[in-house]
Amino acid sequence: MATRALTGDRERFVELLKTHDRGLRSLAYRLLGDRDCMDDVLQEAYLKAYRALPGFRGDAEVGTWLYRIVYNASVDCIRRDATRQAVPLTDLTNLASRRHDDPAVIVAGRQDLAAALAALPPEQRAAVLLVDAQGFDHALAADVMGVPVGTVGSRLHRARAALRQALGDTYDAEEGR
Repeated sequence: MATRALTGDRERFVELLKTHDRGLRSLAYRLLGDRDCMDDVLQEAYLKAYRALPGFRGDAEVGTWLYRIVYNASVDCIRRDATRQAVPLTDLTNLASRRHDDPAVIVAGRQDLAAALAALPPEQRAAVLLVDAQGFDHALAADVMGVPVGTVGSRLHRARAALRQALGDTYDAEEGR
């Protein structure tokens, strides 16, 4: 499918996007915190990807390439509107639900996590989302963000420290760090 999509087969390209859409949509929403902005960014990113197909060299997996395009489009949007605030990311993780059965405690935990993530700089937030939420390894996250692997590690370190400070020991204990 990827090979035919890369040759400009529009139907195969749509299938390729469908394969990765959920993760791409999740990354964009979690970075931007706004569904309308996410839709705009995804539309822009998907169009950029389609137009860039002839120049795809295969240095990375197609999925990684798509994530990088969405990541860059999201960061560009954040830079254009530096005052944008993220909204609660209720589907990020259920850290609180692993520790409590009370729905009010679960919601409060998710809101605390969402607020702590929203307070992170976009580059650190992206590192946490790609590695901790999407399950990417450091090398793949580095490819997506267009930075060295060590930079991903340092961004994660700073982000996790900030999350620990904002959330207490909950993040650290739940993530096994």
